[in-house]
Amino acid sequence: MKLQNTTWLLLGIAMILGVGVYVYELQINPQQQEIEATKKQLFTFDEKEIKVLTIETKDQTYKFEKTTDENQPWQMKEPQNTVANDAVISFLTNLLANSESERSLTVSKNQKKDYGLDKPLGIITVELDNKKQHKIILGKTDFQGELLYAQIDPLPPSQDEIVINLISKNFQYAVDRKPEEWTKNN
Repeated sequence: MKLQNTTWLLLGIAMILGVGVYVYELQINPQQQEIEATKKQLFTFDEKEIKVLTIETKDQTYKFEKTTDENQPWQMKEPQNTVANDAVISFLTNLLANSESERSLTVSKNQKKDYGLDKPLGIITVELDNKKQHKIILGKTDFQGELLYAQIDPLPPSQDEIVINLISKNFQYAVDRKPEEWTKNN
C-alpha cells in the first residue's frame, strides 16, 4: 500500500501538532496554573499560625488571642475578657487562610469611597506567631451583590493607586455579627 504525498504531509502536520499539545499540557500549562493560583491566594499563612485577631467594625473593636487550651482555643480580650466562640473564630480564620481573590483591579486612591473603603464594613488585623501582621479592609459589595471589595495588606497612603480585590461575601458574614455571637454561650 502506497500513501500519497498529501497523506504524508497531513500525517506530519498531525504529529507536529500532537507534540506541540503534549509539550503545552505537560510543561507550560502547569506552570501557568501555579502562577495563577499564587496570585489568587489572599494570604500565604496557615490557619494554625494565627495568634491574634483584631476585628474593627463600625460599632465595636474585638480582639481575640489564641490560647494553649484545646477545649477553649480562643480568648476574647476586648471589649471584655471572656472565652470566645470557637466556631465563629474558626470560620473567620479559615476564610483568612484559605480564601482567594476572584479578581483584582488597580484604581486611583481617590476612588476609595466608590468601593466603600473610606468607611469600611470592617478591618481585620491578623498577627502571626512570627509577629508579622496582615490586614484586610472590607468595603461594600460589588454591583451584583455577590462579592466584596477589599484591600489586602494596604500600601502606605503615599501611593497614588490602590489595589482592590474582589473576595467572598463570607467575610461580611464573618465580621457582621451581634456582640453576643463572639462569645461562648455557657
